[in-house]
Amino acid sequence: MNGGVGRSVTALRRWSCKDKQLPPIEHIKHIHVYDFDNTLFASPLPNKQIWNTGTCGLLQAQDFLHGGGWWHNPTILAATGQGVSVEEPRAWQGCWNQKIVDLVELSTDEEDTLCVMITGRKEDGFSDLVSRMITAKGLDFDMVCLKPNVSPMGELFSSTMHFKQILLRDIVCTYRNATDIRIYEDRPKHTKGFRDYFEELNMSFASLSVAAPDDRLPINAEVVQVSEQELSMDPVSEVSEVQRMINNHNQAILDGTAPRHAIPYKIKRSVFYTGYIISQSDTDKLKTLVKLPPNCPDHEVKHLANNILITPRPAPHSILDKVGGIGAKLSWRVTGIANLENRVWAARVEPATPGARIYTENATPCVVLATRRQAKPIEASRIRTWEPVPESQAFEFATIVGEKVLLRIEEELRNEDAYEASFPNARHARKHPREEDFPSLGSTGKPKPQMNRQAYGADTSYAGRAGGGIGFAAQRGGGRGGGRSGRGGAQNRGFHRGAGGGRGRGRGAYRSLDDSVGQGYGSGGMQY
Repeated sequence: MNGGVGRSVTALRRWSCKDKQLPPIEHIKHIHVYDFDNTLFASPLPNKQIWNTGTCGLLQAQDFLHGGGWWHNPTILAATGQGVSVEEPRAWQGCWNQKIVDLVELSTDEEDTLCVMITGRKEDGFSDLVSRMITAKGLDFDMVCLKPNVSPMGELFSSTMHFKQILLRDIVCTYRNATDIRIYEDRPKHTKGFRDYFEELNMSFASLSVAAPDDRLPINAEVVQVSEQELSMDPVSEVSEVQRMINNHNQAILDGTAPRHAIPYKIKRSVFYTGYIISQSDTDKLKTLVKLPPNCPDHEVKHLANNILITPRPAPHSILDKVGGIGAKLSWRVTGIANLENRVWAARVEPATPGARIYTENATPCVVLATRRQAKPIEASRIRTWEPVPESQAFEFATIVGEKVLLRIEEELRNEDAYEASFPNARHARKHPREEDFPSLGSTGKPKPQMNRQAYGADTSYAGRAGGGIGFAAQRGGGRGGGRSGRGGAQNRGFHRGAGGGRGRGRGAYRSLDDSVGQGYGSGGMQY
């Protein structure tokens, strides 16, 4: 390895997208390097409130969609906030990590410090946008480095980390008089990768300096772990952008420009339950009814208090008619509280208006307030004894009939209707009969075929509002059970569909820009 002799700022400048003369080698004593995504700028991540866990991971994979995934498609970054046309004049206000911005400004004010911004986003697609964002914020880096297809010396990169290591090696070897380098990075694996790399690099510098005293001496390397900045796009905009990516992917298949084994995708809805949905403010109020035992630490408990269950699946028309349809409003009052073996806490409720028509598959209408780890909300149905509440805890709250929905991206299947698409795997839908698959009582008719039916209920999801669910076919042109219902709780029976699956829990892992994730729902590890 050449420890610095013969390297020039002219050669180093070829790494930068910024047309700026670099400072002379002898002037630089310190090097400060800032990562872009979620270190300097709070880049949006796939929203875990919209997508299931598997889809959050797949969206971030480079080869999941033709044209690149979340981190490889400039339209996602351009749609941050309210879009470039609105955000550029106000310098993407509120999207920056201000503490890091302040450090960048301090670095650029120091004449003996080289200030570098580095990102694994591709130079081809992102150099103009990232440069405009930095300029709008008024940050004056000496170098703005995005990942080129090859290094100035023709080296290929096996990963984002490999690109950054080669670049940092060139920087420290060119500015061989610098005594220290400080790197700001948000991803723990990259933080460790940089530390390990400079430990090895310094060992090589030490051995070279013995043989050639004029070569680069070891450099004091500090890698600062930065807390990740979480930011989400507007939900409708996010789904719209992802839908556009899918449309482009599917069109590439039609045009024959996609990889040979590419398959068409579609946004689908997973409905986990239909219920009387409670607002966040009322949820916070209801949570105060939970009284944990002295030996129960708070982190062992998951607080809920977000709905009164109607049915643990998409509701058929017969049930939606009983509750007034999606969007219907109803006020409730707490009449009692109980817990089951200190595992499940619940509040018994009744309509605030006597005689109001309701439906719930629970024997007693209730709000599950909290559950212990390993406990399930359905266990609240085992509660038989309720403790009346004092007037001060007889909270009244409003609800709106709705569905708990997460979106997912899966292969588009020919002749798959909206009901089948509500299951993570279409064949599971056949395990849960639909309402119209049964003849009416006393009828001798046969079940109807399960083809091309409309979904039950209105599509109020982000996908519906954003034009979601459009897939390959569009571009080509082409359970039975009992329930409790009635006025004030009169018994009635109805039919319902089976439940969807694939719950999404937590944010999909923040992946490196070139991580490979399989076509299944497994998570891929960070790659260097």
